[in-house]
Amino acid sequence: MTKKLGSKFDIIKPRMPLSWNAKYEDWKIYFEKYIPYLKNNIILIGNSLGGIFLAKYLSENKFPKKILSLYLICPPYDNSLPGEDLVGGFKLPTNLSRLDNCSKNVNLLFSQDDEIVPVSHTEKYRKKLKKANIIIFNGKNGHFFISEFPEIVEMIKGDLKGM
Repeated sequence: MTKKLGSKFDIIKPRMPLSWNAKYEDWKIYFEKYIPYLKNNIILIGNSLGGIFLAKYLSENKFPKKILSLYLICPPYDNSLPGEDLVGGFKLPTNLSRLDNCSKNVNLLFSQDDEIVPVSHTEKYRKKLKKANIIIFNGKNGHFFISEFPEIVEMIKGDLKGM
């Protein structure tokens, strides 16, 4: 994605600790260490567990930088995942209004053929997020197991046109 977006972007891809035994509080501490180095008009992208992490974090905390856009890719909503347990403190709060208002561009992306986070989680988010742009792709190799994602690159480029 770095090449497709161009040199105007500084891309930071933190590798969150203990991804197979993830704990929300550990991820929160790790994530907050990056915040002083971030600039305004940041674009945040979270995939799967990273998506629900950002959803929870931005629902419970006022982010100190201006968020231009937020992309949550196949974020689980709750613990109704087939064969998976959403443990470690990633449970979303009841009120997601802070998340809904954290940016004018809140985007949730799901895939119709995702067997890890079923597309039914879309409707759960839709009930709580009135302003979010929710997109369901016909197929993205299941849980977005793809090497390129040109649609998100174009969406990000579109976000920049408004600046």
